[in-house]
Amino acid sequence: MSNNSNEQRVIVVGTRQSALALTQSGQVIDELKRISEQQGLGYTFEIRKIITKGDRILDVTLSKVGGKGLFVKEIEQALLDGEIDIAVHSMKDMPFELHEGLMNGATPKRVNPLDCLVTRNGHDLDSLPQGARVGTSSLRRSSQLKNRRPDLQLESIRGNIDSRMRKLETEGFDAVVLAAAGLTRMGWEDRISALIPEDVCIPAVGQGALGIECRVNDSQVRELLALLNDRETDITVRAERSFLGTLNGGCQVPIGAHATIISEEADGPLLELTGMVGSPDGETLLKEIKRGKDPEELGKKVAESLIASGADRILAEIGG
Repeated sequence: MSNNSNEQRVIVVGTRQSALALTQSGQVIDELKRISEQQGLGYTFEIRKIITKGDRILDVTLSKVGGKGLFVKEIEQALLDGEIDIAVHSMKDMPFELHEGLMNGATPKRVNPLDCLVTRNGHDLDSLPQGARVGTSSLRRSSQLKNRRPDLQLESIRGNIDSRMRKLETEGFDAVVLAAAGLTRMGWEDRISALIPEDVCIPAVGQGALGIECRVNDSQVRELLALLNDRETDITVRAERSFLGTLNGGCQVPIGAHATIISEEADGPLLELTGMVGSPDGETLLKEIKRGKDPEELGKKVAESLIASGADRILAEIGG
């Protein structure tokens, strides 16, 4: 990359205004500054906070708010309007279909993709008392937890990561379920009482990963973001998102997927993808595991296998 025409460019980074979103964006900017300096590009960065529909409506469960892209639509509009140059999203909030003219420019290295419990007494899932009150904002989580522990009282809990943890004390929950990645990025790993194993609760598509969105026609930013991309995270998340896209699912339906690279081979990495679709009551949990080399093809095959097992009927019933 040459530095003749871009020395003075200020790259505006759009983000939600929660503490977690601002922390994530700050970490991305730190990394981009390092790359910019290393490459002699002379870019500077500034943050622009944007309120999304999902941030405004906090008294309704995500599944009832409806629509895909609850936490990204307004940010994408700012990108299209040229008000910002880069958008930092939690990958699990990104809809499969991106707006025309926009693209995912980078998927940085993923952190822990698992769900976790934050409890008052250090319990893990199996040691929570009979009938314990557990808060979660996610149908995917509640479906799988009901399947494992039908006795638990699962209740909807919305809000930012810190406000959800406060509800342990203020609203008398025994536990709340959160993404371990959020607590890790905030430096709050010591608050995690227990990780929930993948065989109990398959994570959301892209959980633990970020998506850095930009305009297709912004070649400077695209070149910069390419240097931030983590190959392993990119490939595994592409498989998960292909699975999501084939099922046409959003964050308001009980869908989970997690891909890993299980071996590096001469013709490329071998992936393993676990996909899940569950009924909201937790009585039906459909799971499929497949391996393959092509991430998009693998995601599609796992989804088609679940559709053949009845996933389409579950999703149709809950408006997926």
